[in-house]
Amino acid sequence: MTARQDPSGGATGVALEKPPIRVTTWDHRRLSAVVDAFRLRGRGALVEPLAEELDRAELVEPAAVPRDVVTMHSCVKFIDDDTGEVRTATLVYPGEEDSRQGKIAIVTPVGSALLGLRAGATMAWRTLDGRTKRLSVLEVRHQPEAHGFDGVSGGSDRESAPSRPRTAVAAG
Repeated sequence: MTARQDPSGGATGVALEKPPIRVTTWDHRRLSAVVDAFRLRGRGALVEPLAEELDRAELVEPAAVPRDVVTMHSCVKFIDDDTGEVRTATLVYPGEEDSRQGKIAIVTPVGSALLGLRAGATMAWRTLDGRTKRLSVLEVRHQPEAHGFDGVSGGSDRESAPSRPRTAVAAG
């Protein structure tokens, strides 16, 4: 099958390459909640690429994820295969993004494309305007799980784990 070019230079009408991805059980739970929250606010189209990635991901425990897999709060060096631009970025939750600090939100198309990839993997992804692009992970420079953290905000699994709901005790 030959890809046809759209006027902006990206290929259209082709299936996107989807290499295998691994997502930690912690990240999967949190990111599923992000998808649900966006859908409840009528912004489901924005997170559809993320939802598709979560649906196809192999789930692994945080302690078992290979060190070269992109997880939440990983710092990753990757190349835009179309332009040759090399970027280093940290994959973050919505509200934590900051382009000056190289923080890319998971809900962006490139953020969703990076999730779960291993160093050396190449992924095709669609821009918001429908163009198809490709990126390749060159290196995972920092992965929280490789250092005993869960990828939330730098705390360990025990420190960052969601607390159990407190039950009210009736005075009596």
